[in-house]
Amino acid sequence: MVDAPIRLLIAASGTGGHLFPAIALAEKLPDYEIEWLGVPNRLETQLVPKQYPLNTIAVEGFQQGFGISSLRILVKLISSILEVRRLLKQGKFQGVFTTGGYIAGPAVIAARSLGLPVVFHESNALPGKVTRFFGPWCTAVALGFAAATKYLPRAKNVCVGTPVRSQFLNARIDASLDLPIPDGVPLIIVFGGSQGAIGINKLVRQSAPAWFKAGAYVVHLTGEQDPDADSLQHPQYITLPFYHNMAALLRRANLAISRSGAGSLTELAVCGVPAILIPYPFAAEDHQTYNAEVFTKAGAALAFKQSELTSETLQNQVLSLLQSPIELAKMAEKAKAIAVPDSADKLASLVREILEM
Repeated sequence: MVDAPIRLLIAASGTGGHLFPAIALAEKLPDYEIEWLGVPNRLETQLVPKQYPLNTIAVEGFQQGFGISSLRILVKLISSILEVRRLLKQGKFQGVFTTGGYIAGPAVIAARSLGLPVVFHESNALPGKVTRFFGPWCTAVALGFAAATKYLPRAKNVCVGTPVRSQFLNARIDASLDLPIPDGVPLIIVFGGSQGAIGINKLVRQSAPAWFKAGAYVVHLTGEQDPDADSLQHPQYITLPFYHNMAALLRRANLAISRSGAGSLTELAVCGVPAILIPYPFAAEDHQTYNAEVFTKAGAALAFKQSELTSETLQNQVLSLLQSPIELAKMAEKAKAIAVPDSADKLASLVREILEM
C-alpha cells in the first residue's frame, strides 16, 4: 500500500516578498499535496501557480488605536480563524507554512489549535510584529538573516536564508536578456520592489544625464504608479514599469539602485550585484533600514536615507563607483558571500523534518 502524500497548507499573501519564497519552497516539495491560503484581490491571485489550489479568507491588520474599525477587524479575524480550522480539518492537512503578514495570524492560531506543526519564515533582519508575537507559538521559525535571532529569543530559530525563484540560480540565463544593451557597457539597474518607488525615480531621472556621459546604460523599472515615468528620453535609458526576467537583468548589471526589501536584497546577493540602497522610509518599524545594515556592514552596499539623499549626491556616488571597477568587484564578492543559494533546499529540509517526524 502506497502512503498518501503529505498535505501542506501555505499561507502567503500580498507582496512578492511574501510570495516568492513560498513559491520557491513549494517547488522543492513536488511530492507534497500543496494548497494555498491567500486574500482576495491580492498579488497571490496572479502569482500562485495553477497547480496549487487557492483558498481565500477576508483578514486585515490592526492599525494604531482601538475603535469601531478595530472591532470589525477583530470579528473578521475570529471568523477567518474558524474558516482556516475548517479548511485544515476537512482537507486533512498535516502542517502549515507561512511567510508572515496579516494572513499568518489566523493560519498559525488555527493550526496550533488543532495540534498541527507550523513553520514560519521571516525574511527581514528586524522581524515584523506578527513574527515576534506568533514566533514562539510555531514549531520553528526559519530566518533569512541571522541578525533577526536576537529579536526572537523565545522561538526555535533556524537560519536558512531566503529562497529565490529558480531562475536566479540558473547560470545559463544571460542569453535570454532581450533589451538593446551593448556588450561591455556599464549597466545600472534601478528598481523599487514590486510597487515601484516614485521618490527614487525622481532622483534617478535628475542624476542620469551625468551617467550617460560616462558611458553607462540605465534600465529603470519605475513601477506602474509613476505619472512621470516617460519624462526622460535618451538612447542609453530604458524605462519599463517592470521586467519579466529580473534574474538575467541582475546578472548583467554592474550596479543596482534599489529599496532594501528582503526579497530584493536576496536577489542582489545571489546575483552578486553591488548596490546603492535607499530604504523605504515608511516601511513598518523602518525594517528596510535594518535589512540595508546587513549589506553595508558586509561591504556589499552603500545606504542612504531618502530624506537626506540629493540628486547630486546620488549622481556622484554612482560615478565614483563606475570609475572604481576594483571596488565594484569587491562589493560584488561581498554580496555573494551573504547569499544562501541553497536556501530553498534548506527550508524544504526543515519542513520535511518537522512534518515527517
